[in-house]
Amino acid sequence: QVQLVESGGGLVQPGGSLRLSCAASGFLFSISAMGWYRQAPGKQRELVATITNTGSTNYEDSVKGRFTISRDNAKKTVWLQSNRLEPEGTAVYYCNTRRGAIAYWGQGTQVSVSS
Repeated sequence: QVQLVESGGGLVQPGGSLRLSCAASGFLFSISAMGWYRQAPGKQRELVATITNTGSTNYEDSVKGRFTISRDNAKKTVWLQSNRLEPEGTAVYYCNTRRGAIAYWGQGTQVSVSS
């Protein structure tokens, strides 16, 4: 079965950095597009970044130039390098993939940006 396991979250001061990881299993990772989403308290889950199986990337406007999504197909892992974090970035960050109309999610990793 599809499994996505996120890690790397934590508490960071404004302006700091975190590298989130998502370890994938149970599906053909190398042909799958992957994404990172986040959900802040009281808000809807929103797309942060996506990466295709060939490495093409797309970012939500507020993170462009600060976040970088990347992947290693041999390791079946996708990362989100998050730099210059802002308090508005406090959220649970989720890894995502899709099989047709079905979306799969990890359990999420908490990122808290606070001084």
